[in-house]
Amino acid sequence: MSQETSREFSRVVAEKQKGRRIDHYLISAGIGISRNLTQKLIQSGKVLVNKKPVKSSYRVRMGDEIFVHFRVETAPQMKPESIPLDIVHEDRDIIVVNKSKGMVVHPARGNFEHTMVNALLHHCGHLPTLGDKVRPGVLHRLDKDTTGLIFFAKTDKALSMLSRAIERREVTKKYDVLCWNYPGLPEGVIEAPIGRSGLDRKKMIVTPLSSKIATTKFNVRERFRIATYLRVALITGRTHQIRVHFKHIGCPIIGDKDYGGRSPGVISKSSGLPVFRSILGLIDRQALHAVELDFLHPRTERRMHFEIPLPEDMRTVLSYLREHSAR
Repeated sequence: MSQETSREFSRVVAEKQKGRRIDHYLISAGIGISRNLTQKLIQSGKVLVNKKPVKSSYRVRMGDEIFVHFRVETAPQMKPESIPLDIVHEDRDIIVVNKSKGMVVHPARGNFEHTMVNALLHHCGHLPTLGDKVRPGVLHRLDKDTTGLIFFAKTDKALSMLSRAIERREVTKKYDVLCWNYPGLPEGVIEAPIGRSGLDRKKMIVTPLSSKIATTKFNVRERFRIATYLRVALITGRTHQIRVHFKHIGCPIIGDKDYGGRSPGVISKSSGLPVFRSILGLIDRQALHAVELDFLHPRTERRMHFEIPLPEDMRTVLSYLREHSAR
């Protein structure tokens, strides 16, 4: 079972650090935990500046007295597992993988086996943690049934630098999507805040309450009678963002069981329910694939760009749509 350990962190801000945002300051000053955990401490009021809690937007001043008392969960020892990985690129700093459907990226509470992290621990031997032992090496995630490109850090420096690059939106991630209906324009931007559902905490919704700004750009690649093939770029990276945004505009992702992609009510009856059912017989997950990944290498500073083709199930659906539209 996991255990918790108590920690304290205290610093006085030096002149050369003044003006930095509080979360950036804490990480650079050596709090020793991940960016995600650091932000959670701030949001929960555990980070005190001159004995008072501050918001994430606070910028430190010279002479500020910083104090944090927090508990860190010590996760059970995760076992390396010999699970096949489709490795696209690997060097001493990073590893880029083409994720298959049905694979969970990292362990979660109560489930510490059969994830990509377990596979990577077997392949790499070691992954950096920066205090987050449940998600070693993890820079971002893909949903269990989303396929495509995902990258991991193999060193502390790479994990720290690439995490900051993601925060600064310097990492480009693009997705190929098959959605029901037509978004209405050949290209566009969806801007709608996303928060957790009050009815089902595992799902996200567009809501002004306890939400975060979310922005998704899209370009139409092909349009069919009841569906559309899109290339989507994430400007922000919220949980389930693409799936939630396209449901919000009435174009849920084909096959998405959580966000309306398998509900017959999503299309008009005149469009043909037999065609709808035939398409769902070809794919058992959301038709969402991380097709492009672009970032600066943390050591060489060379631009890295990766692009991979659609998986078989999405190619099959696309072929069916093309054939049906041609009739």
